Amino acid sequence: MCGLVQKYNIPGPRYTSYPTVPYWDIESFSGKKWNSSLLKAFQESQEEGISIYIHLPFCENMCTFCGCHKRITKRHEVEKPYIKAVLREWELYVDLMGSKPKIKELHLGGGTPTFFSPENLKILIEGIVRLSKKTNEIEFSFEGHPNNTQKEHLQALYDVGFRRVSFGVQDYNLTVQRAINRIQPFENVKNVTEWAREIGYTSVGHDIIYGLPFQKYSDVEETIFKTNAIKPDRIAFYSYAHVPWLKGNGQRGYSDSDLPSSVEKKAQYEMGKKMLTEFGYKDVGMDHFSLPTDSLYQALENGTLHRNFMGYTPSKTKLMVGLGASSISDSWYGFAQNVKNVEEYQNLVSQGVIPIFRGHILNEEDEILRKHILNIMCQFKTTWNAAEKEVINFENILAHLSELETDGLVEINDKNIKVTDKGRPFVRNISMAFDLKMHRKKPNTRIFSMTV
Repeated sequence: MCGLVQKYNIPGPRYTSYPTVPYWDIESFSGKKWNSSLLKAFQESQEEGISIYIHLPFCENMCTFCGCHKRITKRHEVEKPYIKAVLREWELYVDLMGSKPKIKELHLGGGTPTFFSPENLKILIEGIVRLSKKTNEIEFSFEGHPNNTQKEHLQALYDVGFRRVSFGVQDYNLTVQRAINRIQPFENVKNVTEWAREIGYTSVGHDIIYGLPFQKYSDVEETIFKTNAIKPDRIAFYSYAHVPWLKGNGQRGYSDSDLPSSVEKKAQYEMGKKMLTEFGYKDVGMDHFSLPTDSLYQALENGTLHRNFMGYTPSKTKLMVGLGASSISDSWYGFAQNVKNVEEYQNLVSQGVIPIFRGHILNEEDEILRKHILNIMCQFKTTWNAAEKEVINFENILAHLSELETDGLVEINDKNIKVTDKGRPFVRNISMAFDLKMHRKKPNTRIFSMTV
């Protein structure tokens, strides 16, 4: 396995979309094309419902492992103007759709959603719901910071329909926590998890990261032992993405030499996966584990598991509207990203402008390749047909997969491929075989994190 790790530990996308953002055709993109793609998806989604992702970018402190778009501030007077802008943006989308959409899924991400007061979060959600309808299978979820999530946050969001919450744990070792500027005692995580269950949340998740600066094998082991003592319903067991070249990224505070080697990092993952399996968790997708009772594992079993800019979700919606600064929307026929600067975002929506600044409209090739990448990422297998072979040169894709097949990571038949158990840790590399845009134009500089 060590030889495979060294061989396949290369920069590669995480495939929350295809094409990936660096390969969007922004030159031919326009707001008019985006609006048309959104309306088409909305009309096709009126029964199943849509997803909403709301980006709440504010954090009181910089966590140096984080590559997300955020604004560091302790000024909580920023809350109300931002919420006003998000609700105005939602009004603009509802006006464009022409009727109240049905919400199937809503997620609050960040940043730190629990930077906002319980009262303001309730105002935000009630404002969204007021212009919407709900499906019977609706799922509201949010990301909570264990250090500042109060019982009042959990209760206020439960009262407006939230039943799932995920808490960022990362690692319990103090040396690692100091390096990533996330001092977070186990007791804080235990408290918020127990509060959520007392209130009635049906799914509580914990996020754990391996490969962090100064992190040892024993640190990951201890973190998983402690996590199992609380027994969250879901665990996201992520590989740390070292991308210090991103503007304003706190990862410049430590160097590559402070990180575990690729072999050490792989050992952390293999040990963590083994422990989680022994503790009763099921392997779901690329980096998620859940108890058999959780909807994420059930989605894997019944074939509805989906992946988008929110990560893995139990079901697919054709339309996902991203609200807030830097949010990305997915109409299934196209992607659009909002401006990243908070003030610019607020100014545009106050003028009645949907605040997108770049995007991509998918062509027929894109749609076929995205389908196969999603199948690999969500079901660990995919099948193609004769009509697709008229559009895509599958011989080229199979050529990229040949060495992976030789190494026992995939099994290839006439019209399908299957990821082996040995190949699951390399699912990003396998998906890259289908990334024809990247093969045609290799990046001149490093733009992705390492796959292992």
